[in-house]
Amino acid sequence: QVQLQESGPGLVNSSQTLSLTCSVFGDSITTGYYYWNWVRQSPGKDLEWIGYINRSGATYYRPSLKSRASISRDTSKNQYTLQLSSVTPEDSAVYYCTRDAGRTRRMSATRLADFEHWGQGTQVTVSS
Repeated sequence: QVQLQESGPGLVNSSQTLSLTCSVFGDSITTGYYYWNWVRQSPGKDLEWIGYINRSGATYYRPSLKSRASISRDTSKNQYTLQLSSVTPEDSAVYYCTRDAGRTRRMSATRLADFEHWGQGTQVTVSS
C-alpha cells in the first residue's frame, strides 16, 4: 500500500519561495503509469490541483500557476518536491501530495477523494 508524506516549513514570508517535499513509501515514483501530484486547499475553497510529475520526470502544471510552480524529484530518495515562487498570503493553504493512475480529471478535481492516494497534508502560511 503506497503512502505519501509531505514535509516542509509551515511559515513562509511573502515574495519568497515555498518548498515542500513528498516522501513516497511502498511504491517507486519511477515505475508504473502513475502521476505524482501536488494539490492544495484553502479554507472555504475547493481543492486546487497544482501540477504533476510522472515516472519519466515529465511535468505539467495548472496554467494559472505555471509561471511560479516547479516540480522536481530525487529518485535516490523516492521523493518529489514542489517549489512555488513569489508567494503571497493567497498561497496559504494545506498542501497535499497525491497519486493517480491517469483517470483523474485533475484540473476540475475538487476533493482529495478524486485521487487514489494522498498524504495527510501540511499547513503552509504565508506571512504578509
